[in-house]
Amino acid sequence: MITTLHIKNIGIIEDITIDFNQGLNVLTGETGAGKTLIIDSLQIIAGGRFSKEMIRKGENQSFVELCLYEPKNQNAIEGNIIVSREINVSGKNMCKINGRMVTVNELKEFMKQFIEIHGQNDNQNLLESKRHLNYLDGFIGEEIVVKKQKYTELYDKYCEIKQELKNHFGDEKERQRKLDLIQYQIKEIEQANLKLKEEEELEEKRKKMLNAEKIKQNLEEADTLISENGIDSISMAIRALEKIEQMDNQYEKASSELKSIYYELQELARDVNSYKSDIDFKEEERDFIEERLDLIYALKRKYGNTIEEILKYKDTIKKEVEHIENLEEYNEKLRKEKKEIEEKMNSLANNMHELRMKKADIVSEKINQELKELEMKNAKIHVKVSYLEEFTRTGKNNVTFYIVTNMGEEEKELSKIASGGEMSRTMLAIKKVLADTDQMPVLVFDEIDTGISGKAANSVAHKLKRIANSHQVMCISHLPNIAAMADYNYFISKEICQERTKTQIKLLKEKEVIEEIARISSGEVNEVSLQYAYELRNKKAS
Repeated sequence: MITTLHIKNIGIIEDITIDFNQGLNVLTGETGAGKTLIIDSLQIIAGGRFSKEMIRKGENQSFVELCLYEPKNQNAIEGNIIVSREINVSGKNMCKINGRMVTVNELKEFMKQFIEIHGQNDNQNLLESKRHLNYLDGFIGEEIVVKKQKYTELYDKYCEIKQELKNHFGDEKERQRKLDLIQYQIKEIEQANLKLKEEEELEEKRKKMLNAEKIKQNLEEADTLISENGIDSISMAIRALEKIEQMDNQYEKASSELKSIYYELQELARDVNSYKSDIDFKEEERDFIEERLDLIYALKRKYGNTIEEILKYKDTIKKEVEHIENLEEYNEKLRKEKKEIEEKMNSLANNMHELRMKKADIVSEKINQELKELEMKNAKIHVKVSYLEEFTRTGKNNVTFYIVTNMGEEEKELSKIASGGEMSRTMLAIKKVLADTDQMPVLVFDEIDTGISGKAANSVAHKLKRIANSHQVMCISHLPNIAAMADYNYFISKEICQERTKTQIKLLKEKEVIEEIARISSGEVNEVSLQYAYELRNKKAS
């Protein structure tokens, strides 16, 4: 429930704080005193749209804050939740939940759990068709709870098996597609016949091809210098040393070392000469090297950064093929289990469908009876239950509330109701029927008394009181019947202070409540209107 609402700088509201209570809270007061601004403030704190024109003239920002008490909320400190929203003239929002900053959308989603506002241009939870099935099931109660629980357990297992089959390529088309892809990759890599270090060798040959002329020219020069100059000169030096080597051991040693150099140089000359033949590349060889490198680069883009990585990838996907093929037996077992679960789910879904169809007619009938008492005699609610082909978490049904507001019109979804008064009374009728099953803590009704009086007014008042037994209800009203039924009455007025108009609010005592009922019943407080007010108040007590 909302325990406190603080509003600052919205319209003619300068700064007010309202302490609300459990039960039926009715707000009455002078025309233009700011009653609607209080509803607007609740819409703002619930994440609704805000226009900067709503900021009080001369101020830079507006502020709305409320304290929610939710004893079941384990995350709140002692059950208290402080929610605030500050908006400045630039349009910047600052939203907080228990001091933590949140976005407007997060605020809206959070507040949907606690407050529902029924009035013009509101998007109430009850108008969201995705919630209608839960409302119907809530009305059905224990009769569907067990079936729904069994179905949900099966549905969770069903989804688990579906996911496992998907991970195991349990779908035949998916499995075959995956196998085809892997086998293509294996074939592509194997046909390439890659070898370790092959890329480096090809790159080396390609480098030689690109520099063939330069390499050949320098090899020839080196060959000439070694053969014609180096070898001949060393040969002559050896012959000279041989003539004196017997004269001294050191000459003999020098001669021996020089002979070793001579033989090594001859070997080197043969090598350099052979290098020249390696430089003569044929065109076919050039093309082969380029094509081979292009192939390796293409495979690297697909399967790895090196030939080693590509070959490892091939080994990995070979194992994956074996794994997929061996999974078929296990997948078959899963598919059999899935089929058995589907049969059980279908049986439960059909039972729930029949039950929902039956109860939907009862809900429709009850709501339509409520609408008659609310002077909407031509309005008809149709709780439509449609059967789905696919399984969902709640069965195979979609539930939508449809309405015809005037005779001869086509039925339409609840959200298409144009009149704010019609919408509020329709919501009230639905809430009256679903009151015991609806878990929404706070309900706010605006313009619910538009265009009604007499018997319909009494009916609206009693229905609000009935709903307030299980919800905190806030209602702005101009009807004495509703004001008389309130558990707490708030009077909203305005005053001029320093040439500025501002809103005031007061929780009325019992004597003041009687006087306010008298005022709104006849426009003035006199003996007759006071007597009427006492009578209405006594009806509430009885």
